[in-house]
Amino acid sequence: MTLAPRLDLRQSQSLVMTPQLQQAIKLLALSSLEIEAFIAEEVERNPVLDVGGGDSAPETSFDDLSQNTAPETNERSSDDVMGSDLHAASEALDVDFSAETFHHDTPSDSVSGADGMLGLSASAMSGDFDGDGPDFDSFAARDLSLREHLIAQAGSSLAGRQLFLVQQMIEQIEPTGYLGEDLLAMAQRLGAPMAEMEDALAALHRFDPTGVGARNLSECLSLQAKDADRYDPCMARLIDNLDLVAKGAFEQLKRMCRVDDEDLHDMLIELRSYDPKPGCRFESEDSMAVTPDIYVTPRGDGWVIELNSANLPRLLINRNYVAELGQDKATKAWLSDCMADANWLIKAMDQRQRTIVKVATEVVKQQEGFFRRGVAHLRPLTLRQVADAIEMHESTVSRVTSNKYLHCGRGLFDLKYFFSSGVQSADGEGASAEAVKSHIKTLIEAEGDKILSDDTLVEMLTAKGFDIARRTVAKYREAMGIGSSVQRRRQRKMGR
Repeated sequence: MTLAPRLDLRQSQSLVMTPQLQQAIKLLALSSLEIEAFIAEEVERNPVLDVGGGDSAPETSFDDLSQNTAPETNERSSDDVMGSDLHAASEALDVDFSAETFHHDTPSDSVSGADGMLGLSASAMSGDFDGDGPDFDSFAARDLSLREHLIAQAGSSLAGRQLFLVQQMIEQIEPTGYLGEDLLAMAQRLGAPMAEMEDALAALHRFDPTGVGARNLSECLSLQAKDADRYDPCMARLIDNLDLVAKGAFEQLKRMCRVDDEDLHDMLIELRSYDPKPGCRFESEDSMAVTPDIYVTPRGDGWVIELNSANLPRLLINRNYVAELGQDKATKAWLSDCMADANWLIKAMDQRQRTIVKVATEVVKQQEGFFRRGVAHLRPLTLRQVADAIEMHESTVSRVTSNKYLHCGRGLFDLKYFFSSGVQSADGEGASAEAVKSHIKTLIEAEGDKILSDDTLVEMLTAKGFDIARRTVAKYREAMGIGSSVQRRRQRKMGR
C-alpha cells in the first residue's frame, strides 16, 4: 500500500436540522408569555413581519384544523410560499432530534385506539364573546406589595438617619415578613452602631403588619402577643418553648408556665390565632397570574376545545414595506430572506396551535371521567399513550404539555396534571395517583375523633377497590402535606 494523496467519491445520508426547524421545535415548549416575548423580538428583527389586530378567527372544527393549510395573510401571493410544504414541516417537528430529558411515567399496559373522538370538537380561536361589556375589575388599582407598604409607613413617621436605617432594613425583608439579614452584619455593612440599629429595628417592629421585621418565629409571635396585650410571663415562657408545643408536651408546659389545663388551653388558642408569616398577606412584587392556554367547555354530549385567542398573536406580512423598498437587486434578495423567515414563523405558529389542540383533544378524550365526575375518576395516563393515539413522538407531546394550562369547569390545571402513574384497581383499568390522593384526603377529612392510621387507610382503600401498599399511602399522604396519625391526634388535642 503506497502512501500517496488520492481523491475518493463517497455517498452518504444525514439528517440536518435547519435553523427554522430548530425554531419550530423550540416554539412547542414555550409558554404564552415566552411566545409573546419571542414574537416581539422577531417583529423587531424582521421588518416585513407585523402583528395584526385583535380580530380572532371564527370557530372551526378539529377536522378543519387537521388540514395542512397555512394561515391566511393579506393579498397572499406565490412569493409568500416557501419551497417545503407544511405537511413536511409537521412531520419534521415530530422527531426526537435531541436527548432532551422530558416527563416520564410508568409504562402503559395497553394503548387505546385513536378511533372515535367521543363527540369532541375543537376550534383554533376563542374570540366570540357574548357582549358582556368591559371588565371593570381590570381598572382596579394594583394591591400594594409589602415593601411599598412599609416604605410608605417609614416615610410618614420617621426622618433623618433613623429613616435611612429603617429603609435599609426594609430592603432586606423577606416575602414572609422576616428580616433576611443578620442585624450585626447589617450594622457592619452600614457602619452604624448596634444601638442605632436596635432602635431602628424597634421602630420597624411598630409598623403594620404586626410581627414584620422579626428575626425568628418566637420574636414574631412575641410582637403579636404584645400588640394584643397578652404578653405576660406565662405567654413568654410558652413562646420561648415552641418546640415543646410542637411535640405536644402539655404536662411539661403546664409546669413551666405554672398554669392549669384551662389556662394552657386558652393560651394555645391565642397562640394559634397569631400569623406566623405576616408578610404573606401582601401581594408579591414578582407574582404573576397564570392565564389558560386552552378552554374546555361541555357542549351536548361532547366537548369544545378552544385556544385562548388573547395568547395568540396574529402575524402578518407588511406588504407596503416590501413594495416601497423592493427596487434594486440587493434589496430584493434581502427582502426575500426576510419573507422566507416570516412565512416559516407563521407556519410554525400555526402548526404549534394545531398540535396543542390535537394533544388537548386526546387528553380530554382519555380523561373524560375527570371532566364529568371529578378528580376521583382521574385515570393513569402516560405521554406514550397520547403519543401513540395521535401518531406523534413522545417528546413532541412532552414539549406541548410543558408550561401549558387548561381551564375547565373544575378549575385551572397544568396539562402535566393529567399525566400520572397509577395503582391497581378492582375494575382492572387502574386508578391515577391523583385519584388515590383524593380518596385519602376525603377519608382523613371525615375521620372525626377517631384518627385513622395508615394501616386503616389501606384497609378502607382496599374496600373501595384499590390495591395499594401502606408505604404508598404514607408517600401520598406526605406529598399532600398531611401529618401522620400521631401528629393529627396531637393537633386535634391542641385544638380542643
